[in-house]
Amino acid sequence: MARNRPARTRLTLVLGALAGALAITLADGTVAPVAAQTVVVMVNGDPITSFDIDQRQKFTTLVTRKTPGRQEVVEELIDERIKIHAGRRYRLDISDSDVDSSFADMAKRMRMTPEQLTATLANSGVQAGTLKSRIRADITWQQLVRGKYQSSFQFRDRDVLAAAEAKRKGDEPVADKIAATEYVLRPILFVVPKGGAADQRRRDAEALRARFDSCDTGLPFARHLREVAVREQIVKTSTDLPPALREILDKTGVGRLTSPETTPNGIEMFAVCAKREVKVDAPVLKEVRAQLFTDTFQAKSKKLLAELRRSAMIERK
Repeated sequence: MARNRPARTRLTLVLGALAGALAITLADGTVAPVAAQTVVVMVNGDPITSFDIDQRQKFTTLVTRKTPGRQEVVEELIDERIKIHAGRRYRLDISDSDVDSSFADMAKRMRMTPEQLTATLANSGVQAGTLKSRIRADITWQQLVRGKYQSSFQFRDRDVLAAAEAKRKGDEPVADKIAATEYVLRPILFVVPKGGAADQRRRDAEALRARFDSCDTGLPFARHLREVAVREQIVKTSTDLPPALREILDKTGVGRLTSPETTPNGIEMFAVCAKREVKVDAPVLKEVRAQLFTDTFQAKSKKLLAELRRSAMIERK
């Protein structure tokens, strides 16, 4: 039981921002019985059913540990349908694969597989489609708001610096740029088949690590190994990483691999393909820039949603 508690905590934290997503498709791909889908509201021709409302209440209860009122749930679902409808009008095509990829990324951040996340939701009576529906609405809305108000999100450096200066404490001026290390990394995953021996895969990973001396030769070699995936390049700066991970990367030479780490998907290592010194925004400027973006997005989002609600066809049964 103790081992499951951190995973549940991570689930609550990650899903909290997405609370309320719903769908009418059951886990096995079948559709809920007609009796369970009594239409409660029609929004621009799209139905909100009693099943939708029940799922939203369960989902919100799971991530907030508070049961929302029925009318609150209905209003949230109306907003979601309006967002999806607006996306269609602007021809924003959010594919099922885009949604599945975001679902998988969320599961990975919680150190779960998509199947494990689906099972965790099901244990509380929530279908995976519930979360995926909310993910689709969020992706659609992010793209719509950012695209419609694109110029509003272009913050000038001097404005960010001025905002940081206004928030600072003490007499020391805010530094605008600081030195940092940029790491170019390639994740390498040794897949552990179901029922397979993780210890053997770890030994295989250590063997690769011992002979890996450059990304130019090592990555092509790794690609030809059995059940090994070389993933897309990622770039991180030292200011974005926790101290422990920074220390690991600093100790790993260019062209070498980090120590193998056991993950839900298998044994993973990172090839350090390059390190370079760069100048980046000071941490306080990153925080201020992120806050400016959040404040602007919320203001524009609220304004646009209000406009869309006024023109929407909402028929309550």
